[in-house]
Order: sequence, then structure tokens, then C-alpha cells
Amino acid sequence: MSGNSFGEIFRITTFGESHGPALGVIIDGVPAGLKISAEDIQKELDRRKPGQSILTTQRSEADAVEILSGVFEGVSTGTALAMMIRNTDQRSRDYGNLSEIFRPGHADYSYFAKYGIRDYRGGGRSSGRETAARVAAGAVAKLLLNELGVKIKACTRSVGKIYAEKFDWSFVEKNPVRTADPDKAEAMAEAINNARMNLDSIGGTIECVVENVPAGWGEAVFDKLDAVLAHAMLSLGAVKGIEFGDGFAAAESLASSNNDSPTADGWASNHAGGVLGGMSNGAKIVFRIAVKPTPSIAQKQQTMDRAGNAVECEIHGRHDPCLCPRMVPVVEAMTAIVLADMMLRNKSARI
Repeated sequence: MSGNSFGEIFRITTFGESHGPALGVIIDGVPAGLKISAEDIQKELDRRKPGQSILTTQRSEADAVEILSGVFEGVSTGTALAMMIRNTDQRSRDYGNLSEIFRPGHADYSYFAKYGIRDYRGGGRSSGRETAARVAAGAVAKLLLNELGVKIKACTRSVGKIYAEKFDWSFVEKNPVRTADPDKAEAMAEAINNARMNLDSIGGTIECVVENVPAGWGEAVFDKLDAVLAHAMLSLGAVKGIEFGDGFAAAESLASSNNDSPTADGWASNHAGGVLGGMSNGAKIVFRIAVKPTPSIAQKQQTMDRAGNAVECEIHGRHDPCLCPRMVPVVEAMTAIVLADMMLRNKSARI
């Protein structure tokens, strides 16, 4: 297994590097008859693309999607759906000084240890730019889920130690941090900009909420819904943790206060975050992920070269001082891919 594919029925395979000619995705399992347009895909890609504000990388990419196959006269054909996004603003010269050294906090050493070769231009496949292909696939998954009224929304829950305390979801796309708290947006933006001005970066958390998922999605034992969602989230390069519902706070609680009880009007509480026994229970699915600071910073850092010598490095190029704002649509996309796959798998659960 190459690790470039994800999903069982709704299955995606991505390709491309940060500084290669293009990125792309092939999706198997899209049912025929689904209305799909390039505009549907582009709307999601525009939320992820670089250069949106001073709080994101200034790399300028249109991220224009090209649908190569699987759609005819605006409708899916049931065959493999292929999409491509060309790279147009690579500056590989920014990475020339890194060809012989391993960047701190990056996958450089891991890739070299595994393959004996690595693409040092922006990290190749380990670059966050790889997620553009995921967002394109997620846009298709969202269209499929829309047929059942499933709604996915995510936001920046915290930046550093600044946490959202209120959630106005209509505010998320109206501020560059993509937080849902109008009272904390300015402070979060200031924290990101301060990190940028100090040639540093800052981490944060993202919260995702999914509404209208029917009870019963997810597979018993190994492919539990929360397990597969965790797989999807932890496959994103900067994600270092995930929790559902009360998450780690559940470890400090008693069952008498943590148990969710079903009622005729729905669940009395949602400490489990909408997943029990590895399957959706009909309540909102709620999870949060921890996102580390962008490892590419312009401060001088100590590292090692390929010969094992201690060296000093400075990382040039254009990088996000905080990954959370542009990761919000990526989290939504991966959630949609998981749920689209679970929806199709669930159709075979019983006669």
C-alpha cells in the first residue's frame, strides 16, 4: 500500500507535489446522476487557497480546478471522477539552501530515512499544499451528502491560549481567522500577526460539527465512525490530537454524569459527540483537533545535514503563521469524504 488512497466505496487517490506541475485526485464510487460543476468544486477550493489575507501564506495560486473525467453534461457518470489543480506560483529557489539539511519540525528526515530520497522543494508530498486535492474531493462528497441534508461546519476554536466562547456560525466566513466568536476574532488575529512579525508561528484548535447524520453510520469493531474520522484528521500533516464530545474531560467524569440517555425527543445530552459504539447515534457529531504551529519559520534554528553534521538553518519561502484558518475547509472536506463513504457502506448493512 502506498498510502495515497483513502476510503472503501467512496475512495480517493491523490497525487502531486507542492512544487510539481499539478496536484490532483481520482475518486471512485461517485454514484451516477449527481449534479456536479466546476463551480461547486471551485467554491470550496477558494476557501483553502493561499494569499487570502496577511494571516496566511502570500503564495499566489488560483487553484483553478479542471474536471478531467467522470462528469458529462453536468452530471456524474458513475465512472472514475478525476480532477486536477495546476501549480502556477512555485518558487523552488527558496528551498535551494535546504537540499542537504533536514528542517526542524518537518518530515524531511522521516522521508529520507524511508525512501533514501526526498523532494526538498516545499516538502513535496508532505507539504500542506497536498490538501488542495482533498478539498476538491470533499466538495464532491458534500454534494452527495447534501442529498440527505447532512451539513458540515468547522471553525477555528482557538489560537494559542485564546479560545472561542460563543459560536455564531454565520461569522466564520466573515473573518480571516475563521473563528465563530466575534468577540475573540481580533485577539486571535493579533496573536497570529504577532507570531508572523516575530518570524514565528502559532498553533490552535479546530472544532467540527456535523448535523443530520442518521443513526447507524459506521462499521463495527475496526472501522468505527470515530476511528475513521480520527484516521482522516490525523492524516493531515499538522494535526497532533483529536477528541470527540467531552473528549479528555470524560476521563475526569463519572458515568452517572457522562452517559447520554435517549428520549422520545432525542438525546438528553451529547457527551459522546454523536458517536456511540462506533456508530452515529443521530445526535450532532462534534469533534476537535489540535493543530501544531507551522514548522517553517524564518528564525535561525539548529539542525543536522545529510552527513550528520550539526548546522544552522533559516527557512525562506512563504508560509502560514497559523495553519488553522486555511485548515477549516480541509477538515470539512475530510469529514465529508468519511461520511460519504460511510453512507454508501451503510446501504449494504441489511436487506
